Amino acid sequence: MEVIIRPTAGDAANLAARLMARCLRDKPQIVFGLATGRTMARVYAILVEMHKAGGLDFSLASTFNLDEYVGLAPDDEQSYRHYMNMHLFDLVNIDLRNTYLPDGNAPDLNAECERYEWLIGERGGIDFQLLGIGRTGHIGFNEPLSAMFSRTRVKALTPETVEQNAALFGSPERVPRHAITMGVGTILDAKRCVLLATGPEKSDIVARAVEGPITSMVSASALQMHRRCTVIVDQDAASRLEHQEYYEWIFENEPEWEPYRYKK
Repeated sequence: MEVIIRPTAGDAANLAARLMARCLRDKPQIVFGLATGRTMARVYAILVEMHKAGGLDFSLASTFNLDEYVGLAPDDEQSYRHYMNMHLFDLVNIDLRNTYLPDGNAPDLNAECERYEWLIGERGGIDFQLLGIGRTGHIGFNEPLSAMFSRTRVKALTPETVEQNAALFGSPERVPRHAITMGVGTILDAKRCVLLATGPEKSDIVARAVEGPITSMVSASALQMHRRCTVIVDQDAASRLEHQEYYEWIFENEPEWEPYRYKK
């Protein structure tokens, strides 16, 4: 795992977007794993601008989203399918037939989970997995005590997650209590993982995930075992990390980051 600290939330999102764009240009048939939420909306807005201004080509790419609420139709305004269409898919030249999310309305949810795992494998696995982190340390909806080698499955949401998402639904009572999510093991199978976190409210959980012990109570801590994981944070989210000077040295000295240091 490597940690990259950027000055602002905008700088952090910009770096994540530029990493994705470079990987897409290097491999037009790339398979992206995608996340949702306010932090990711910044990333997708930058990618859309790259597409419009510079012809960033999504036509051969495929995507798999981390999760979807159980019980929400794809056209529901709170579904993650609606979110992805609104923030990315409808704004670039991606083939919608190559954009996959779990079906939260499937009649057999267990069969849907197995189908989703099969689809990821059939596409050759995920090349680049974009991740956020919840305040309980979850990636996807892998709530505390999620098994480190878990696969796509239905998960009950914790009260903290329900409360965190309540503003989007108008009240906690309207938030679904279950979601289909990629498992921690599914995420760890990705060839590259990039976790993006911004804001002071994420500082404690980022420190626990990055510098704390690997534990099922913080599913993001499993990324410490990933063969190629980059954590991108702004100064606020990095404020409780103990080794900030070393992380800043990485960005300034590792050859991989040279193209990203001073160019917008």
